Amino acid sequence: MRIPIPEEKTFVHESIIPIRWGDMDAFGHVNNAVYFRYIEQARINWLDSLGLNFAQDQQGVVVVNAFCNFMKPVEYPADLVIKTYIANPTRVGLDTFNVMSLANDPDTVRATSGATIVWVDFKTQKAASWPPELKAKLAI
Repeated sequence: MRIPIPEEKTFVHESIIPIRWGDMDAFGHVNNAVYFRYIEQARINWLDSLGLNFAQDQQGVVVVNAFCNFMKPVEYPADLVIKTYIANPTRVGLDTFNVMSLANDPDTVRATSGATIVWVDFKTQKAASWPPELKAKLAI
């Protein structure tokens, strides 16, 4: 089963992540579980680019689901280009999507992925409305 990436989405960030030798498995390509680390790093790079403190004690972003569609293998050495998009904003969350390719072959999609993130009040352990300054930065 392949989960589709929506046509209507907003590009928000691009990350370049080097493939490490240790990311590969015994078959000589990047292990499927490592893709989720790449997705996580791309999401953190995007959130950091907004210039806000996401390591707050009281509230922050939580991933409530994630998926990855593996299309073509990735091998060391290479630089992975991950384009991040957002869609479907709500009062408390939004969907993020990624399209992954190699820097030396940007037209070949290696994987696509997505995650739903929610703004959470850590004290109450419940979803909370986006803070106004973050909502403005996200343009939602």
